[in-house]
Order: sequence, then C-alpha cells, then structure tokens
Amino acid sequence: MRRIFVACALSALTLVAMGSAVARDIRMATTTSTDNSGLLKVLLPIYEAKCNCKVQVISVGSGKAMELGKNGDVDVVLVHARESEDKFIAEGHGVNRRDVMYNDFILVGPQSDPAGMKKQKSIIDAFRQLGAGKSRFISRGDNSGTDQMEKSYWKQADVVPKGAWFVSAGLGMGEVLTMAGEMQGYTLSDRATYGAYRDKTGLEIVVAGDPKMFNPYGIIAVNPKKYPTINYDGAMDLIAWITAPEGQKAIAAFKVNGEQLFFPSAGK
Repeated sequence: MRRIFVACALSALTLVAMGSAVARDIRMATTTSTDNSGLLKVLLPIYEAKCNCKVQVISVGSGKAMELGKNGDVDVVLVHARESEDKFIAEGHGVNRRDVMYNDFILVGPQSDPAGMKKQKSIIDAFRQLGAGKSRFISRGDNSGTDQMEKSYWKQADVVPKGAWFVSAGLGMGEVLTMAGEMQGYTLSDRATYGAYRDKTGLEIVVAGDPKMFNPYGIIAVNPKKYPTINYDGAMDLIAWITAPEGQKAIAAFKVNGEQLFFPSAGK
C-alpha cells in the first residue's frame, strides 16, 4: 500500500509539474514581418533560455493578431499598426503598450521599373502614378499593418484601386513579395521581409525615405481584467525583456546580408 501511495503521489507531482510548465508558455501573436525576416528565430531562443519557457508564435497580419488578442486567444501581441494599436487599448483589449523597434516601408518593383517609380520621392505621388493602372500592383489585402498603411496611401492619393492591374492577394508579406517577383509587379513591403526575400524575388527598392513610410512596432499585453486566465505575468516578463538592454541589443544585432533591418526604440 505504501508503494502504491508513493507512486500515486509521484504521478500527481509529475502532472502538477507538467501543468506548471504548460502554464508558463507565452502565446504571442505577431506580424508576419517579424517571422518572415528571421528576427524571431534569433530573438526568442535567447529569451526562452532565460525564462525556462516557450513562446508559442502565431504569425499573421497585425489586424488578425489583435483580433486574437481581443478574443483572449493569446497573451501578448507584437504588431505594427499604431492607429489600430491605440484603438485596441482604448477599447480595453490591451494594456501596457511599449515601443520596441522601427524600420520603414518601401515600394519595390521589377528591375526594369516599367512604371517609372524610381523618379518619385513622394510615396503618395508614386501611388497616384500607379493608380493609372499601367503596371500591376500586388496588395496584401489582409488587414495587416502593411495593408492598412497601403490603404492610407491610396486614400491620400485619391485613388480607388480596382481593375485588372490591382491584385488583392490576402496573403502574408513573403508570399506577396514572391507573387510580385513572378508577376513583375509592384508592392509595398516592410524593409525587413524584403531583405529576407530580395534574392528570391529579384525585386528592387524603387521608392524609400519618405517620412510617411516610417514603420514603428509595439508590444502589448492582453488585458487580464478581460481575460483573467491568460498568462499576464509571462506577457509582462517578455515585454520587460524585449524592451530592456539585452533584448534591444539583440534586435540591433540582427542583420540579413550584413544589413540591419530593425532599429531598437524602447524608451525613445
């Protein structure tokens, strides 16, 4: 009887330990740019070694990432759609937003540049010229941060994109860059994903440097008052690490083909 009791006790302790390990996992929804670029493959193992936990990543557009947060399906979101982020917090879905890093959006297209985009300095003028429909444009069409920025450019250019020249893909950034390369069209991209896909697509940067193309990233914990069962402590620990010197240095050190793709901005 004693042996049976000890065995049962050990089994119970094992189950508790396993439950605790699972509870420590952090569910993070994030934009495809942080995943496609390779940043998370470098960043997260450093953090996981320190926290003795796993960060389960769901890579989607920023809009979808925040929807997952609204539904309590994740503990934290790392996104780049500032207006939507502010709305997410104002509606009570998230708390404790922190700046993490930034880069910029770029317009990319075929080396031959059939639409003559390289002459443009203004992204709005470039979109107005693309709106003439003489060259194909591949849109994310997925309510991601990039898609939301693209829509704002069309609106400012007073263009309603439609017709055979405009392709709404409903796909992630890497897939859209691949499509643009195959179809010899233009697309709006974040610089990081483009850096990872440049050699695969043959696309070139045709417009960059306009202040309107600034691309900040923020990290937000899902509101524990709305979803008490989420791993709020884990979310806040990840937020603290990624905005602290160690996390910020890891972001700055990440490069593709020798090019720095993200620039730390915590506390700035």
